[in-house]
Amino acid sequence: MGRIANVERKTSETDIKIKMNLDGVGNYNISTGVNFFNHMLESFSKHSMIDLEIMAIGDVQIDDHHTIEDVGILLGQAFLEAIGEKVGIRRMAHAMVPMDESIATVAIDISGRSYCNMNLNFKNEKIGDMTSDIVVHFFESFASSAKLNIYGEANGENDHHQCEAVFKAFAKALKDAIKIEHDQIPSTKGII
Repeated sequence: MGRIANVERKTSETDIKIKMNLDGVGNYNISTGVNFFNHMLESFSKHSMIDLEIMAIGDVQIDDHHTIEDVGILLGQAFLEAIGEKVGIRRMAHAMVPMDESIATVAIDISGRSYCNMNLNFKNEKIGDMTSDIVVHFFESFASSAKLNIYGEANGENDHHQCEAVFKAFAKALKDAIKIEHDQIPSTKGII
């Protein structure tokens, strides 16, 4: 059957459909109306090997906040559905990714608890057509819906490089955390 999810959400601000296959090959088809965000999600899909289809229509004529926030919420919901009972997963993982002068580190625990701690210090208000301060909120929204912990930080001079390194590190860490390694629930509680 596979670790697959199809989720949809329609509000007065956004209309979003997401298909996710955790055991994919990194194929993607993404359209959010925010070009730089598309690029980050495509990079995430390719480097996590998670197949991802995202079709999002949002009120981007106002700004990109509602669209990016709601994609984060729904992407987290898709992940939570696809990961299932979490039997056999590695659960915890981390990755460090350089991109030119920048470097990013992301650590993940698929713990069943939501927490996000991102230390990102972008210099500019925008990265391409995406508002830079929404990046942290995207990860907070994902962590909340996916019920996992994310810790991330980036350093560098170029906002594009820092942001892309964070998404790639997130992808690599998540790819490792969802690996099936055994047939147990990786928790002393017996449940995650």
